[in-house]
Amino acid sequence: MTHTKLLPRVGVILVLIIAFASCQEDISTIGSEILGSEPPSGVLDESQKIIAYSKKLSPVQSNRLPAYQLGVYADPVYGKTSVSLLTQLKMPKNNPEFGENATADSVFVYIPYYSKSTTVDSTTTYTTDSIYGGSPINITISESNYFLRDLDPEGDFQDPQPYYSNQGPLFRSNLGSQLVVAENFIPTSNGFVFNKGEDNEEKLGPGLRVALPNTFFQEKIIDKEGSQELRNNNNFKNYLRGLHFQVADINNNGNLFVFDATKAYVIIYYSHDDEDEPEERVNKTFKLNFGDVTVNTFENDPLPQFIQSDLDNPNIVTGNDNLYLRGGDGIISVVELFGNDSDDNGVPDDLELLRAKKWLVNEANLIFYVNQDLMTGGNNEPERIMIYDLKNSSLLADYFLDPTSGLPPVEAMTTHFGRLERGSDNAGQYYKLRITNHISNLINKDSTNVPLGVVVTQNVLNRTNQKLLETTEPSIEKVPTGTVISHEGTILHGNSSPNPEKRLKLQIYYTKQE
Repeated sequence: MTHTKLLPRVGVILVLIIAFASCQEDISTIGSEILGSEPPSGVLDESQKIIAYSKKLSPVQSNRLPAYQLGVYADPVYGKTSVSLLTQLKMPKNNPEFGENATADSVFVYIPYYSKSTTVDSTTTYTTDSIYGGSPINITISESNYFLRDLDPEGDFQDPQPYYSNQGPLFRSNLGSQLVVAENFIPTSNGFVFNKGEDNEEKLGPGLRVALPNTFFQEKIIDKEGSQELRNNNNFKNYLRGLHFQVADINNNGNLFVFDATKAYVIIYYSHDDEDEPEERVNKTFKLNFGDVTVNTFENDPLPQFIQSDLDNPNIVTGNDNLYLRGGDGIISVVELFGNDSDDNGVPDDLELLRAKKWLVNEANLIFYVNQDLMTGGNNEPERIMIYDLKNSSLLADYFLDPTSGLPPVEAMTTHFGRLERGSDNAGQYYKLRITNHISNLINKDSTNVPLGVVVTQNVLNRTNQKLLETTEPSIEKVPTGTVISHEGTILHGNSSPNPEKRLKLQIYYTKQE
């Protein structure tokens, strides 16, 4: 190609670059007041209809969780929740042998907190995590006579058996011996040291560690050596059906901690005659891990009347002033985009108009403002909320395209599920949920406009769901697992909030396609 032929094309390219830069400068000023360090590009549209309201969930499946709770949490807005626990125990091996004249010398149950250790000059200190509240509670530990099945007979024993958050009264009606009451229990960051200074020194991280009666485990375990009950774990789980942990507050407050059940256990310290030195005793341990089935149950104080009234009578036509979110067997908010479908063709009228316009969606957001008039602010507010497809109980397309997915849970998925933005007083201001790909798919790929669910979550990286005992309208059958192990709640401005500046709106930044 000659230089004379190239010059006209270069000139055209330069003109286009200058024109594009000029357009970009104009576009960048549109919507510059929108929250965030850099305003999105494109024209801002906030005219699309949106309906949002809240629903109290039916009892939720509370076994097969990645983490469990134990304790009493006093929410400043929603009131007190007591979270109890029932768990199987399982043997480390079948048909154990304990030796001649074996005696249970001491027995402890140990549930470790989430913690990190630091050792300096042989002294180990711990930093604990996921502990909430500092007031004392009582924890009653009892034998359970309720048989926890691993598999569901209604599914021909092919599916895991679900257990639900409202089964506390059923479990309590099947208790055996009360073993111990841990009175005035408050979690601390102190660890445990055994045989301090000796060659076999052992350290345990901080956790709930309670002595259990020796006699009970002597009779139930040690004296049963060689029996059918200890032949295998199937027999054992039907014989010793588990431990039940019942919590009770003392001063209408309390404390609650989250833990990994796979790290919890009952340990029996026992001794038996030495075969070579009959007058000597040999010290041993026998550990019973928490079993494959562990269940949380929830008991909630009555809700404030203004919340209960909105939950009993949600405005599903025009939406509510406030939206309520609460973890556990809690409260979900429903978001329906684009308003009504007047011709009953399955597509809302507003969405039909957008599809005709064929906008190129640059960014789409739902910004949920915290109702600071009703919330106390501070550390009681949940750090994360999430949104999902209620009809299919699935995550949105934006989840799988979030570039922050490889970060730790507290920092992960922040492009899609923005963290709580706080003011200088530490009070929560808003959550920004970016749903760009979801909206683009609705407009340009004719995706189904499903209702969306918004919940609090303890871990945005967890992709599993928990069943509801009964379907909650509109067709809510499952909730993200992260919300079941979340204890906090919040109140957000709805789409009908009396404060127009804080109303929930769908923000769409778009470019027209010529």
